[in-house]
Amino acid sequence: MLTRRAVLGALTTLPLAPRAFAQARLSYDLTTKPLADGIWMVEGATDYFSMQNGGAIVNITLIKGDSGLILIDTGSSRRYGEALVTLARNLDIRGISAVVNTHHHPDHFFGNQVFADTPILALGETRQAALRDGDGFADNMYRLLGDWMRGTEVVPPSDVIAGGDLRLDGRDFLALPLGGHTEADLALLDRRTGTLIAGDLVFHDRAPTTPSADLPRWTASLEALEAQKPALILPGHGPADPTGAALTQTRDYLHWLEATLRNGAQSGLDMVELMETPLPDRFATMGAQPQEYQRSVAHLFPGVEREELPRGN
Repeated sequence: MLTRRAVLGALTTLPLAPRAFAQARLSYDLTTKPLADGIWMVEGATDYFSMQNGGAIVNITLIKGDSGLILIDTGSSRRYGEALVTLARNLDIRGISAVVNTHHHPDHFFGNQVFADTPILALGETRQAALRDGDGFADNMYRLLGDWMRGTEVVPPSDVIAGGDLRLDGRDFLALPLGGHTEADLALLDRRTGTLIAGDLVFHDRAPTTPSADLPRWTASLEALEAQKPALILPGHGPADPTGAALTQTRDYLHWLEATLRNGAQSGLDMVELMETPLPDRFATMGAQPQEYQRSVAHLFPGVEREELPRGN
């Protein structure tokens, strides 16, 4: 059976009809924000994937190296990756010298194919997860974003890195191999500026996503990030943070979410009843709420129920 992904991929080989011309004009209006010495951020929307935002919901980081720019995450589609190429060359005519994927969720690595001739680095578990889940993610992204995804193919990271000191294109980092948002989450601390590129371990004024989450492990990872005492935090979603508030906010939300799920199970609430729980004011105004909370209930509540409720034989 043909999937939407296969149909849209095949359309790239056909002559463009009038409607296709209109669709071909879909483009990303990407801009950079200078943040620190040789570091720029492309700030994503704080909504969920939609035809309106084209999946441009992730924060991208560009860092000046000796021979070009180091790119942290590549966005949600081939089209997005191509827009990054243009953006990077406006900053440095030499373009991208190295790519890092912080984890395997599609908004962070589906632009990889544009950089297939460049080293694309990630944790080993991230590469394995991208190989395992990439096709399923692609089918879902094509369903959500339609023509924005046209021509996008899954290209997993090519090179595996470990934790500790890391030198990329003449720039020194501390690589922090963590987890909790997914099974493998990489954070990078730029030694020159103290800037922490946290990936989706940290959200700021945007509700955390939880399809792959291990909440206790995630909380422990936040403690490890805080111990680095970064001068500036670049979250995976939401504005850059020079104060540490994003770490506190993410940890507060995760604690509240786990307590809410467990209290719901102990009180005998079903999933629909729990989804209707009013959000505290401090979380209700986050981007992508209440939909992200409701998705978290769907992701996590069945497992919490199994832990909390006694088995009947």
